[in-house]
Amino acid sequence: MKEIIIYDSLTGNTEKLAKEIKKEYPKVTLEKVNSNMIENIPESDIYYIGTPIIKGMCTNKIKELLEKLENKKIFLFVTAGFGGSEEYFDRLKERIIGVIPKSNEILGTFFCQGKMTDQVKDRYIELIKENPNDKNLKVSLENFEQAKTHPDKIDIENLIKEIKKIEK
Repeated sequence: MKEIIIYDSLTGNTEKLAKEIKKEYPKVTLEKVNSNMIENIPESDIYYIGTPIIKGMCTNKIKELLEKLENKKIFLFVTAGFGGSEEYFDRLKERIIGVIPKSNEILGTFFCQGKMTDQVKDRYIELIKENPNDKNLKVSLENFEQAKTHPDKIDIENLIKEIKKIEK
């Protein structure tokens, strides 16, 4: 059985998860998404597709790839800086699955929080200075601090558990 991990990563969170899958399953091919791959999708029995969340959606490259897949088996793994809420992850999951053609089979999904860049923290601090009574901004700054350690060992263990649920 041929399996491939295709991922996009901007801050290293999704790449970390992709490499952990590869470590657990050494025979699986690991590739970062690129324009050529989107035009010439590698043939595989199972596609492990990883993406960070950017403005509430997967990256454009991953979106383009997902839109072109037909009659494939897909496992999605996703990192989101603003995370921790199952309801939030469920909304993201709906959005991403919404771009995948219905001919595909979603074998499973995994979502976890991921650390964000310091520029995000700097932006929150500036916004708090401008709006000191905005409680949502304070929550966002707290979330930034919580996200610093993710994806962590527990996230990785949970990812592998979800993948092991797939009947191959």
